[in-house]
This record gives sequence, structure tokens and C-alpha cells, in this order.
Amino acid sequence: MAEETNKEGKPSTGRKVAEENPEAEAAEAETAHVLSADEKLSEARKTEKETAADLLKDDLGELKIRRAKGSKNITQGVCNVLATFNNTKVTFTDLKGNVISWASGGKCNFRGSRKSTAYASQVVTQTAGRVAMSHGLKEVIIKVRGPGMGRDSAVRAIQALGLTINAIIDTTPVPHNGCRPKKRRRA
Repeated sequence: MAEETNKEGKPSTGRKVAEENPEAEAAEAETAHVLSADEKLSEARKTEKETAADLLKDDLGELKIRRAKGSKNITQGVCNVLATFNNTKVTFTDLKGNVISWASGGKCNFRGSRKSTAYASQVVTQTAGRVAMSHGLKEVIIKVRGPGMGRDSAVRAIQALGLTINAIIDTTPVPHNGCRPKKRRRA
């Protein structure tokens, strides 16, 4: 089967040359104009999405901590993390035990079984930590209590905030065979 060639001897692409059909050229230009308008719209949408994503990246990247009104100007403190099976509570105090800030799963709008997740623990710790940092907190001793899933994620969230961790202490109460435990689950 013989291939068609154009004037230069190259294989033809199947399009008619504009010199042969001026009406086809006008129709092609019109469709190109319509396509370019559609392409412009799609590109504009892409750039809008990219800019929104860029804004989110910038927002999550750098923490902007503002000084709180009536800030206590405390540089060292204690972070008490209570991680139960149902919830996670985080309290930042000064070295004497006076509360600087606190947060819990319910305070951060988690309800029901979501309160007991590791993600909820991370959000709770970040919320309380930002308020504590606005009061000038820079160094912290972490006291972790309880068997919940939020223990590790709370410590990681404090590291991510940029607080200096001086010590991590596990203060989970261990009985010397005191109270009778709850009945075993039949799962």
C-alpha cells in the first residue's frame, strides 16, 4: 500500500493543506479558539487548586505563635497526658502545678469513639501546646498516664510543635493487687 507524501517528500498526516481548502482552515481556527478557551478555564482551575494547596502547605509548615493577652511568661513546664481507652486529656502546667492550658477530645470537637483515636490525641496535644507556647513555654517534662492509643502520638505532637523535651515519665498507676479489675471482654 502506497503512502501519501506531501510536497517535501515526508509522509502526510492526513490533514488537508490550508492552501487547498480555505474553508477548512477557517473552521480549524474557530475550533482552536474554542479549545483554547476551554484550556484556559481548565488551567485557571488547576492554578486555583495549586494556590490553595500551596496556601495549606505554608499554613501547616510554619507555626505562628502569638503572645497571649496577659501571658504568664513561663519558659519551663510539665505536660500531663492522660490517655484512657475512651479519651485523651492533655494539661500543660508550670513547675508548681498551676494550669497554663488544657485540651481534651471533646473540647476539640471529637465525639464518641473518635475521641480515643491517635489522631484525636495529636490534635488535642497541638491545641493545648499552642496555647501554652503563646504563654512563653519552651521546655517541657512529659508525664504520660494510662493505657490508651494516644500516648505515643501525644509525645510526637509535642516534638513537632518545637518544644524542648527534658524528660518523658510514665506515671501509670500500677496496683499491688488492689481493686478487682473489670470483667474480661468476650470478643
